Amino acid sequence: MPRAVYVLALGIFAMVTSEFAVAGLMPQLAAGLDATIPQIGYLISAFAVAMAAGGPFMTVALLRLRPRTALMTLFAIFLVGNVLAAAAPTYGVMLVARVVTGVAAQAFFGVAVSLTVRLTAPEVRGRAIAMVMNGLMVGTLLGLPLSTFVGERLGWRAAFWAVSALTVLAALSTVRGVPRLERSADDGGGLRAHLGVFRRPGLWLALSTSTLIIGATFSAFSYLNPILTRLTGFGAETVPLLLVAYGAATVAGNLVVGRLADRHTIGVLACGLALNAVFLTGFALLAHVRVPAVLLMLGVGLVGVTMNPAMVTRVQRAGNAGPLVNTVHSSFITLGVIIGSSAGGLAIDAAGLRAPLWLGGGLAALGLLTLVPELVRRPAAGPAISDVRDPDPAVRPS
Repeated sequence: MPRAVYVLALGIFAMVTSEFAVAGLMPQLAAGLDATIPQIGYLISAFAVAMAAGGPFMTVALLRLRPRTALMTLFAIFLVGNVLAAAAPTYGVMLVARVVTGVAAQAFFGVAVSLTVRLTAPEVRGRAIAMVMNGLMVGTLLGLPLSTFVGERLGWRAAFWAVSALTVLAALSTVRGVPRLERSADDGGGLRAHLGVFRRPGLWLALSTSTLIIGATFSAFSYLNPILTRLTGFGAETVPLLLVAYGAATVAGNLVVGRLADRHTIGVLACGLALNAVFLTGFALLAHVRVPAVLLMLGVGLVGVTMNPAMVTRVQRAGNAGPLVNTVHSSFITLGVIIGSSAGGLAIDAAGLRAPLWLGGGLAALGLLTLVPELVRRPAAGPAISDVRDPDPAVRPS
């Protein structure tokens, strides 16, 4: 595995830590910005809306740049947004900061996944994508609870300053660890050539499945802090430990899915969605009982965002491995964040803290239905991604 794959994972870790920090600091942010818990939940939605709507446009603007130059540009924009968040005097300023960081993070994901494909040989590509996506999983394992820990003891502003320092570290690592490649042949042909792949119906079906997988997971994840403290009865000091356990479950699940994603893509997605529907429904029923609630929460961690390697593999087969397809896929993933977090907030207002868990179970069941055409049409196993070029000879791992 090229060293650059681990460096790219570090960059994603920094951005995911910033994204998830709001979920871990809801009570502190609500008090500091004179807002309600649902309003703080909407900051998660704002980050996701910025990713979904702005990320592809940012990627198009960077298509003419070399990959490493594009990554450094995105680090700079992301750093500005985090500094603004750390210094935000009002809810409105924090909202702007979340939009800036969301746009940069989305484009970074797309460029990073596309670059990972270029840097790795076909036989390790699924594992390489899983390794890069481990930046997201480790963000839930370490970044989220650490930002929660820092925020509870030093204030929520300190958490965002810490993310800013982490962003600088990731940028410096990128300078040293990512080779200076030229633009790939897939980046040529103009915008029309990049958009042509979106005429394929199968690509849109794959994108919709990804949206529902993440929507189901984030309807619960966005509100784990208040659910665990107000329904399950854990103290605020225990929540970071529970989030570490949740993050550990996502890391374990991601490693398993990364091994299976190339050969059993549809089967992995179907099993994950079915289990997630069961876990979320059980969590809604037993949220007031500590042991079952924790076990079911860990189940959601095992089969929720961990589907990312299989989702990426499916989308690349249906489209291609270029940065625009990967960024648009990330936009549909974050559309799931929008649906899960914002609809979850509305559900809390209407029916209480169990409501987003019920909502997640329904979204997972709906996602399972989107797989029916492929489950009927062909077996779960499939060939490796066929339309992705071999890595550049100069950077092929020995």
